[in-house]
Amino acid sequence: MLGTYLNILKESLEKKIEALKSIEEIGNAQSELLKKESLDMEAFDRTVDEKDTYINELNKLDEGFETLYDKIKEELLEQKAQYAGQIKHLQELIGEITDKSVAIQAQESRNKALVEKHFTRERQELGKSRISSKAAYGYYKNMNKSTVVDSHFMDQKK
Repeated sequence: MLGTYLNILKESLEKKIEALKSIEEIGNAQSELLKKESLDMEAFDRTVDEKDTYINELNKLDEGFETLYDKIKEELLEQKAQYAGQIKHLQELIGEITDKSVAIQAQESRNKALVEKHFTRERQELGKSRISSKAAYGYYKNMNKSTVVDSHFMDQKK
């Protein structure tokens, strides 16, 4: 019975690795989008939604893994020698997950910097646009006033 639970834990870790690989690929795609001069916001939003799906999957896998591990923890410690090979394999998978997680965190930091850079540039462009619009509006308003003839009093006496 314990062997079956360990296989389930192994499968859970393998699914987690696959989800992390997908997140890493999406992060690379986001990096490419962010490096372009003009950001395609729809494509970027799609990558964020896709990444969110995998993150939710990871959270479910984590919850299931922890629940099952808590259930078999004591029995596993008692029979540690009998399942040493499977335990070692699980530890290797956990190490791989940790490495991927660290790589993804570094990638997310780089992407965050690129997003901030992009939004700063967009804010500056928006500011320039506002100034130009304000100047054009002021010019238009000023020019319309110059065509209005102020009323004059005329002396009608003869």
